[in-house]
Amino acid sequence: MWAVLEVPLILFLVVVMPIWLVLHYRSKRTPAPPPTPPEIDQGDLWSTARRMEERIRTLERILDADHPTWRGRT
Repeated sequence: MWAVLEVPLILFLVVVMPIWLVLHYRSKRTPAPPPTPPEIDQGDLWSTARRMEERIRTLERILDADHPTWRGRT
């Protein structure tokens, strides 16, 4: 059984593993590219934040009407 796995294991450890490690750590060292303009669409982020704030206010008003002591719970 060991004889069948011996050659592929040695080839993997001698050839594949060092190349794999070099490429892995080289990719970790290079910084990520800066975000592209579509990824930085600030207007869309601000409008999404405003909609979320309005939803939170609405939920808080509903909870205040249904369960007035909900804010005191932890």
